[in-house]
Amino acid sequence: MKAIVATKYGPPEVLQLKEVDKPTPKEDEVLIRIYATTVTMGDCELRALKFSFFMRLLMRLGFGLRKPRKSIPGQEIAGEIEAIGNNVQNFSVGDQIFAATEFKFGAYAEYVCLPEKGVMAKKPTNMTYEEAAAVITGGFNALYFIRKANIKSGQKVLIRGASGSIGTFGIQLAKYYGAEVTAVGNPKSLEMMKSLGADRVIDYTKEDFTKSGETYDFIFDVIGKSSFSGSVKLLNENGTFLLANAGGRKVRRLLTSGQKVIVGRSLVYKTEDLIFLRELIEAGKIKTAIDRSYPLEQIADAHRYVDKGEKTGNVIITI
Repeated sequence: MKAIVATKYGPPEVLQLKEVDKPTPKEDEVLIRIYATTVTMGDCELRALKFSFFMRLLMRLGFGLRKPRKSIPGQEIAGEIEAIGNNVQNFSVGDQIFAATEFKFGAYAEYVCLPEKGVMAKKPTNMTYEEAAAVITGGFNALYFIRKANIKSGQKVLIRGASGSIGTFGIQLAKYYGAEVTAVGNPKSLEMMKSLGADRVIDYTKEDFTKSGETYDFIFDVIGKSSFSGSVKLLNENGTFLLANAGGRKVRRLLTSGQKVIVGRSLVYKTEDLIFLRELIEAGKIKTAIDRSYPLEQIADAHRYVDKGEKTGNVIITI
């Protein structure tokens, strides 16, 4: 089968199209014919090891010292089950699914085997494979923060980095729970963010939201590039700062007694959350925003584009 192999850590050119053996499912696994996957900023960071020195060391210890131990990258897929192991009970050949490969990776290929009890569910009936493949990373991480914050109807939320994978789902989930949403993104994303339900949009190249004088119950910084001190000034007395990418910053010392900060991202994906997101999708409450699509053979170009940090929505790879 065709697959993209990461020959070492480095720039997009380290991703090479190769012929590799087609996998065979174990007793508890399904074989999936992949029709779509994605390129996320996380994929690019792992490819290039764009981390601090200490984090790079940890990543090499965990994923491979000189080159990735799991040579085929990619973490989210949509496709069709082609074969099943003898012990598989909940899926059948022909099922259309979407799934997270998690740290098994392997999404940049024509086929992958995943355990039946992994993070996998039948694809939303009202989504294409391309749209479904992009739900995992953005949907799970947005849902993680929205739930951690316990956002309620009538509260005011500002999302910095609202035009990316996590941010686009963050807008929609915050609106689902009844919040008033201000979305901050790049110039070309303004109409898209409005179409996802944002009550107000801000072009970060023209306006510094930290100087607006507006106050919020929650500020959700998806990309970790906002001024923390400036952001905290906009939090209400009992407001919460949600930070998906701390970048090593120390953030707690500037908080007042009633304020709090939530840092990190969802490290454990659950099938029940994937089913919950599917239900919202099928009910028309959330959808996927797609920026560009590339064929598997042009995945290096897709990585170059995502590396720029200017994508609006999700970047899809069709297989």
